[in-house]
Amino acid sequence: MVARVGGDEFVIAAPGMTVDAVERFCAKLYAMISEPIRHDRGEIKVGMSIGIALAPSDGGTPDELLRAADTALYRSKQQGRGQFAFFATEMNEKIIAMRRLADDMRHSLAAGDFYLDYQPRFDTRARRIKSVEALVRWMHPEKGRINPMDFIPLAEQNGLIVPLGEWILRTACRTARDWDGIGVSVNLSPIQFRDRDLVQKVRSALQDSGLPSQLLELEITEGVLLEDAANAREVLEELKSLGIKLAMDDFGTGYSSLSYLRNFPFDVIKIDRSFIMDLDSSDNARPIVQAILGLGKALGLSVTAEGVETNEQLAILTADQCNEIQGYLMSRPLKSDQVTDLLKEIDKMVVCKQERSQSERLARAPGVS
Repeated sequence: MVARVGGDEFVIAAPGMTVDAVERFCAKLYAMISEPIRHDRGEIKVGMSIGIALAPSDGGTPDELLRAADTALYRSKQQGRGQFAFFATEMNEKIIAMRRLADDMRHSLAAGDFYLDYQPRFDTRARRIKSVEALVRWMHPEKGRINPMDFIPLAEQNGLIVPLGEWILRTACRTARDWDGIGVSVNLSPIQFRDRDLVQKVRSALQDSGLPSQLLELEITEGVLLEDAANAREVLEELKSLGIKLAMDDFGTGYSSLSYLRNFPFDVIKIDRSFIMDLDSSDNARPIVQAILGLGKALGLSVTAEGVETNEQLAILTADQCNEIQGYLMSRPLKSDQVTDLLKEIDKMVVCKQERSQSERLARAPGVS
């Protein structure tokens, strides 16, 4: 509900809105209000400042909330036009810190402070690397390494995930090109998925890097498909036409995963780590994993288990014929040169094993005169 309370001042009452939703709502208001108003003599541009009060922490009555919001508005104007501020000091400090971090992200993206680690994914039985997952990292010039759980959601909120995601895609493709048949998997944000140039950016990354398209896999969460299923299918079909693979990430945590697997062109299911974590300690975790493995087999999809951390989990997944495993038990995320060294080491082990097997066969063979 919106009400004009006098002059150029308005009040918006929005019951049940979370703090994150309030921030998104304010950003949307700014975007709409800042659009120039065109008339026959030129343009008029309107600015705006916002003060925010939350119930019940900032007040229990309309009057208390209005006073708190007015105080926050005054603080907002002190910070400069085009800002929004919360009445609660700690909340306001959090918002200011997030704004600074967003600015730092923009500078770091230009300065090259982001880098990629790669976590190998192994063939369950052969124990050989089949592919790697690209994981973005941020080494802040002052604060050091920033947790991805802190900066990825922020990048999605302010739109930086689009240029950051393109950089991840291009860097991963260039790096994987030199790994001789090892695939690379890149996570795709729902914000990126809505980018109209997504397919062209993927095509360009493949062409510029020289990576064979079948070695690139894009990981997509179920949330990407919820907003507009028809458009999502069209985009996925276009991506598939490039020859890449599509994986449904965090499988088992959504509501309609089965219908999506039937109706969308996925190649891989990634079982959410929450199921794997309980595999050797919970009575119902293994039947769920077995059901997912059976589903993947029935639909002709490869299945990857994420978060494998114990030998017991590995033994169960091997016995249940899971195609691929990923987790700290096999390998933590590595730098690109570490992946190269690991690939060489595994190749040497395979050659030694083959030579030893051949020697054993010759030793067992009957003598010939």
